[in-house]
Amino acid sequence: MVKNLLVLPRMFSFRKNFIGLLFLASQVCSAQVAKYSNEFLTIGVSARALAMGGANIVTSTDVTAGYFNPANLLKIKPKYQLALMHNEYYAGLAKYDYGALSARIDSNSVAAVSVIRFGTDNIPNTLNLVDANGNTNYNNISTFAVTNFAALLSYARKIPKLKGFTLGATAKIVRNSLGPFGGSWGFGFDVGASYSYKKWHFAAVARDITGTFNAYTYNLTASQQQTFALTGNTIPSNSIEVTLPSLILGVSRTFIVWKEKLALTPEVNFVTTFDGRRNEVISTRAFSIDPLIGLELCYLRLIYLRAGFNNIQQATNINNVNQWVVTPSIGVGIKYKIFMLDYALTNFGGGDGAIGSYSNIFSLRIDINNLHLAKPKA
Repeated sequence: MVKNLLVLPRMFSFRKNFIGLLFLASQVCSAQVAKYSNEFLTIGVSARALAMGGANIVTSTDVTAGYFNPANLLKIKPKYQLALMHNEYYAGLAKYDYGALSARIDSNSVAAVSVIRFGTDNIPNTLNLVDANGNTNYNNISTFAVTNFAALLSYARKIPKLKGFTLGATAKIVRNSLGPFGGSWGFGFDVGASYSYKKWHFAAVARDITGTFNAYTYNLTASQQQTFALTGNTIPSNSIEVTLPSLILGVSRTFIVWKEKLALTPEVNFVTTFDGRRNEVISTRAFSIDPLIGLELCYLRLIYLRAGFNNIQQATNINNVNQWVVTPSIGVGIKYKIFMLDYALTNFGGGDGAIGSYSNIFSLRIDINNLHLAKPKA
């Protein structure tokens, strides 16, 4: 069941079949530990990060750190910072929205709130298309939405005794909804750390460190269950889905290319999962490692050019030959006073280009207040 939640919109595009939706959802929830759980939270936020292939746990020094690495929230300079992003996939069938706000509490701590919604709206419900007498009545068709929603509450604080270290944590509340027919509530935690040594910067993020639990419940009526049985579909039952922990390590450094006007910042992340063998560069029974590579070229801190690579894996081509494929991405950013506008062109579906398509992604960041902080009292 590879990336179940992400392929749902494509299924609706071709079949628009409600029974297929709940059958797929029941398969996702049948196992207590799911390899691909809450996949919408792995898409990423901000066009800057997506243009850099998702490699951003070190250089995310703005409000998006609440998603990537909460420890980096302490690197935000403005008093308040706001970020927004909207994107659509599969010709507009699925919509992805992100918003975040950070606030500096004092010189040693910063808090942030982030919300993410990934959903498919106006899905036809054809369960009542044929009535008890066998008559087809199109007026009985209604619509519903399948949505994935998450609220992230982040907090970061300096550790005075650990020079160069910052620590942060994010609490996640997850709501997956299958319209009026069922859904789940879940919760989990991410923990992040950052460390700077001379010109080098390092970061580590443990996602779903305690496991993220999603409790699914279904509200099917007796007639709906009968329809499932008559059509040979599995009737979904209440269950608990667990997202296992993952570990991301990152390193970055800024190189001055020309005087103080042109600078190049590469970043490399290593995403390590422990939920079984995956099709990654390093794949074992105990763990799998997926490298993410990003580059950012900055001119006068006003214009930014970006590129990235991820999803490096082996795939079988039409000649039944295995070959390495990779997902490239590019982007640009422009900063004007308190505004930062970013653009990315990236493949949402996969490295071979056969699934999904390249998407144009825009995001906006606003420095609401750039007040200077008062020095902390002794």
